[in-house]
Amino acid sequence: MEPTTPVDVRIRELFVAHGPALLLYARQWLDRAAAQDVVQDVFVRLIAGGRLPAEPRTWLFRCVRNAAISACRSQGRRGRREQRAGRAAAAAGGWFVPRVDDRIDAEAAQEALASLSPGQREVVTLRIWSGLTLAQVAEVTGMPVSTVHDQYRAALKAVRERLEQPCRNPPP
Repeated sequence: MEPTTPVDVRIRELFVAHGPALLLYARQWLDRAAAQDVVQDVFVRLIAGGRLPAEPRTWLFRCVRNAAISACRSQGRRGRREQRAGRAAAAAGGWFVPRVDDRIDAEAAQEALASLSPGQREVVTLRIWSGLTLAQVAEVTGMPVSTVHDQYRAALKAVRERLEQPCRNPPP
């Protein structure tokens, strides 16, 4: 077994710290298996490079974004029928794993997030679940910071309105 270098240790730390958020981010475009492949491929590229970029977290999100969009486009070329089947499979798997201590209904949150425009959904995912700053989100997406801020604010308003709707079932 080869000795580990400081870069290897740092890459392992990056994977542990950001792997789940990168997977969630890639799931915007891909089903779970394809998203896992994209995240893995990005880390393989990082390892093969032998050195860390100046901003590794931002680099990881940018690379996952580009790879996920590219993979999504490739899937699209395989035909609409396969694409519809892939979306149905992804929707059946869900984005969130419910926990007993959740204060929010995972299904309702998933529906609210899915109801957002793709740009708003991407900004919310990067900001909330990935913990990037608005400036980092702008760098990852290639949008101006002001646009990212507007998208984020509009998305939060839409999600809040959707989740705060009163129950439609009449009282017993």
